Amino acid sequence: MPKGSHHDFITFDDILKFWAAERPNTVAVEQEDRVTTFAETELLTRQLIALLQAHGVGKGDRIAWLGKNSDRHCLLYMAAARMGAVMVPIGWRLAPPEIAYILSDTEAKLVFAGEEFVDTALQLAGEIPSKPGVIEASMAVRDASAMEPAEYEPPHQDDPVLQLYTSGTTGNPKGVQLSNANLFILRNLGNEAGVEWNQFDPDDCVYFAMPCAHIGGTGLINNSIANGVRCRIDAEFTPIGALEAIEADATHMFIVPAALQMVVQHPKASDTDFSKLKYLMYGAAPMPLELLKEAVKTMPNAGFVQLYGMTETTGTVTALAPEDHSTDGNKRMRSAGRAVPGAEIQIRGPDNTELPLGEIGEVCIKSPSNTAGYWKLAEATASTIDAEGWVHTGDAAIMDEDGFVYIQDRIKDMIISGGENVYPAEVESAIYGHPAIAEVAVIGIPSEKWGEEVKACIVCKPGHDLDPNEVIAYTRERVAAFKAPKTIDIIPEMPRNASGKILRRQLRDPYWEGQERQVS
Repeated sequence: MPKGSHHDFITFDDILKFWAAERPNTVAVEQEDRVTTFAETELLTRQLIALLQAHGVGKGDRIAWLGKNSDRHCLLYMAAARMGAVMVPIGWRLAPPEIAYILSDTEAKLVFAGEEFVDTALQLAGEIPSKPGVIEASMAVRDASAMEPAEYEPPHQDDPVLQLYTSGTTGNPKGVQLSNANLFILRNLGNEAGVEWNQFDPDDCVYFAMPCAHIGGTGLINNSIANGVRCRIDAEFTPIGALEAIEADATHMFIVPAALQMVVQHPKASDTDFSKLKYLMYGAAPMPLELLKEAVKTMPNAGFVQLYGMTETTGTVTALAPEDHSTDGNKRMRSAGRAVPGAEIQIRGPDNTELPLGEIGEVCIKSPSNTAGYWKLAEATASTIDAEGWVHTGDAAIMDEDGFVYIQDRIKDMIISGGENVYPAEVESAIYGHPAIAEVAVIGIPSEKWGEEVKACIVCKPGHDLDPNEVIAYTRERVAAFKAPKTIDIIPEMPRNASGKILRRQLRDPYWEGQERQVS
């Protein structure tokens, strides 16, 4: 179990009461010069409940956040979760029509906005049928601090308190409903099992810079509050901000591969003191092995933990533990690890039956952290969660005899070339080690001969040039010839969605324009 005080609660209400009593003076959230202790957080969230009630917000109502990462958002989120309202953080990088869609879909009663997003929130709120009220977040916290703490009835642990919108690359996003129990139960089961990296010391600090509109961001505030430790918040990720936090006091952080690459390749990384960083957790996109090896060498004292999951599973359901990482690389570093305590993983075929070990199929997950379903989308829920409660991820993978899961790619991104299945992530990993290549994305394009053929879209490192034929030859040394790209595009930057994932469709579309069908 963790050192010092611990608990097995699974609601924000119980957790905040516990830590306010056990560690009243420990900082819960801090950003810039704003510091809020656990005792202050427990009181202020009850005062914020009073503010929400004064604006007609009750159990089951939606409230939205439009802004960058903020301690004020965290306080509003915890207040909503204590009373059973549902917080909906909206990605600030989204275009106005996308923001308007989410606001309209949620039927939010209130929109809390960061100072620089108030005008956008006011404009969009006036254009949608529900006409939600708009409150600037710092004013909300200021006004609440002058109110009497509210009387309220906490929600049932399985009632939704958080609604995150999946960042799909096509179609409208879907609202994933997550409950208090979804947020915290796997943490408790991991502690019961003695998972070392799951546990915290009282003076630890979680660094929160990934977007709060995604589970990889919001999950950090859940993690720090559940464990009674300080959460250091940056409004958004920057490599210099991450390096400064690591050198100052961050002991735990989560980062996506693209951001990790920026950190390890930043000039300041060479003279940064990484000794305080205990665990670096990473995930949300395929991690090229060469980048991972570089990161392990850069931060030799940190325990690296790969996390795999999705919004619908409240994040992490498999983990690759620190002991499975090494500076020279190994087979397991290409995996997403094994199921965490409490979660079950199966690899299933098209007939929804489990496949033998070593065969490729769809990752299916059964976990107490699984969402109960999408907001107002019964058919989409039924197509994702089967009758036995298994979430079908859409990810293609194999599982080895030790239970390690090797993600190959999204099933929909699979390329079928001459009848052979090619998974872009495998090819990307082979290409990435080339010394002149900063980023790579592999797509399938039309081919009269093969149906589809493999193309690599590449961003060069600054000051480097590439010979496409050299890259093709380099790749053929590492994967089968049919998997190697037939052609190479050199591009200035990768198109990405709000969560940082590469938009393969945007790379593919120009090649498929006018085609009767897209083969893959």
